[in-house]
Amino acid sequence: MTAADRPVIRLGFAGFWDSFDPRENFLTRLLERRWRIELVDEPDFLIHSCIGRRRHDHRQHDCVRIFYTGENVPADWHSTDWAFTFEYSDHPRHFRLPHWPFYIDPPRLVQPAAGTLPRHDVEAILAAKPRFCGFVVSNPLCTLRNEFFLRLSKYKRVDSGGKLFNNVGGRVADKQAFLAECRFTIAFENESHPGYTTEKVAEPMLVNSLPIYQGDPLIGNDFDTRSFLSFHDTPPGPGVSTSAALDTLVDRVVALDRDPAVMAETLARPWYHHNRVPRCAAAEAILDQFERIFTTPIDRVSRRRGLARSLGLDRIPDATRSIGYRLKRKWRQWTSNA
Repeated sequence: MTAADRPVIRLGFAGFWDSFDPRENFLTRLLERRWRIELVDEPDFLIHSCIGRRRHDHRQHDCVRIFYTGENVPADWHSTDWAFTFEYSDHPRHFRLPHWPFYIDPPRLVQPAAGTLPRHDVEAILAAKPRFCGFVVSNPLCTLRNEFFLRLSKYKRVDSGGKLFNNVGGRVADKQAFLAECRFTIAFENESHPGYTTEKVAEPMLVNSLPIYQGDPLIGNDFDTRSFLSFHDTPPGPGVSTSAALDTLVDRVVALDRDPAVMAETLARPWYHHNRVPRCAAAEAILDQFERIFTTPIDRVSRRRGLARSLGLDRIPDATRSIGYRLKRKWRQWTSNA
């Protein structure tokens, strides 16, 4: 099918971050594989997110609303019809799509051939990495991540190229080039929640820097945890404190760093299970979900006129989550400065 023969979809975006480009982003590029996308002010389908002061703009649109989030925020089914989020949900109009494919083209993490890389390639990769570990972070509010940086730094210098703990003479201009020089990368999420996985784990994988990961306790559903180091392999729990779990993770990094053979074996493993892109990030699976969205008649939420909507009560769940998120951020600020 030529581009001229593809069905036309009148699409809009709302509630995204300031630098978001409606014409040049992961979702638009993906949709253009099957449809001709017309970006209009009064769309038939609106993809909306939850960023900043304009996160409620989607309520002004009388069309099919599709929620997408890169934040640790679930869908509000009182104000949207379909959703792409990080959640593991059985809702019939939900598709699990974590945030990392927005920044990382998933097929790039598939190894050239099934099985391991040739050993000489692994040795060449390690020889090109003069730095022990990289850290590129600006957000100071994740105390667990901060503490791990400090503990690992007692073993060897961790090069920090972000705003936080910077020790390389300023913020690095090219994050990927910087991480390419590091054998390891501290890849802790800002928050921890099942399914919530961002680009933090995938960016170092692109340049063969082993992630030291914390965030999504179910990360092993998408990636093979034998190919990197996960805090969730030895999680805190009964008999294991958070401090002890951090020490265990440090010990695992040290042991790997001191054993070139095991390091090479780990680096040679495919990032994905069976060296295949997981369904949550597979282009055809995502496009099939959009096909359902574009072709399924529904009683869309913008046309419902119940008592709760008339009184504005449908906004309560969204407002409650927003207040809770702000209080959580304030609490982290207070505790991090204590």
